[in-house]
Amino acid sequence: MRKKWVGKMMVLLIAGLFLLAGCGKETSTKERSLAKEPFERTEFLMGTVVKVTIYNQDKQEALDAAFERIEELAGLITVDEASGDSEVEKINSQAGIKPVEVSDDLYYLLQAAFDYSDTTAGSFDMTIGPITELWHIGFDDARKPEQSEIDKALALVDYTKVQFDDEAQTVYLPEKDMRVDLGAIAKGFITDEVVEVLEEHEVDTAIIDLGGNVYVLGDSARGEGVAWNVGIQDPFETRGTILGSLALSDRSIVTSGIYERFLEVDGETYHHLMNPETGYPFNNELAGVSVVTEKSIDGDGLSTSLFSKGLVEGLEYVNTLENVDAIFVTKDKEVYLSDGLKDTFKLTNDDFTLKN
Repeated sequence: MRKKWVGKMMVLLIAGLFLLAGCGKETSTKERSLAKEPFERTEFLMGTVVKVTIYNQDKQEALDAAFERIEELAGLITVDEASGDSEVEKINSQAGIKPVEVSDDLYYLLQAAFDYSDTTAGSFDMTIGPITELWHIGFDDARKPEQSEIDKALALVDYTKVQFDDEAQTVYLPEKDMRVDLGAIAKGFITDEVVEVLEEHEVDTAIIDLGGNVYVLGDSARGEGVAWNVGIQDPFETRGTILGSLALSDRSIVTSGIYERFLEVDGETYHHLMNPETGYPFNNELAGVSVVTEKSIDGDGLSTSLFSKGLVEGLEYVNTLENVDAIFVTKDKEVYLSDGLKDTFKLTNDDFTLKN
């Protein structure tokens, strides 16, 4: 079932900074055979709220299959030193000792993470684990490390050292205490896999939300040719307050932002998006970046990478990419759009200013 890794694919667990709006429960459209009430399931998985909503008739089995796939993949990826059960944790525990054979799914994801690390010249780095583990932002034991600890951890962050053996399907971290962290790409990968499961069950109208990694499948339940109305969350507020909206179909939207998970120390705020070069959070004018892509794995990686580049460079870069768009929100509540969104994005919150 696992497809081969081909070409350039673009992706801490990051809860998204957006929500969905205007998704009606019923439609008169007959061709799609939509249910009067959607099939819906919500669970807490991978440290976040996961929700799948299917609008087609008689598709309960598709919903069950989707969650089976989510749980299967989460079991491969979740990093938990206490249990050491996941394949990723086994790779980390064998760093400097021996290569670890992994499943088709994880091998594909790790190669994607490596490719994306390379494509972004390390602004996304799959071996950021020693740094994220040190800060542990988003957990009860989060703290600001000493500089000596950060320096020691930084010496272990280098994606180019990861060794793959295609024939044996093994992955090896050659230095003790190196750690793979797929948090910035895993939810996008799983979202795409859920889309695949739903399509295999002939579902063509659905919403997938993996803790904010959102994918809208097909046209809106309101009618054929009608896009879903996707609200972009105000990054300065709790979930439910939007700054604007987009009309989307068969697209993923993923956000990276600084007000979602953070640590406050001596009056200074440290967010969870770590710079692999400094060992500290990225520090620029951005509060959040939302990325619209065909594949969620691409949006996941690009959201981190674009955030790392800052407003000017990030906007210039995203405008060079095909079938990729982004919304940049600054700490001053200014909103900037990539070229492809200028005719479709609607600003609805007067606290923000649309600048381009």
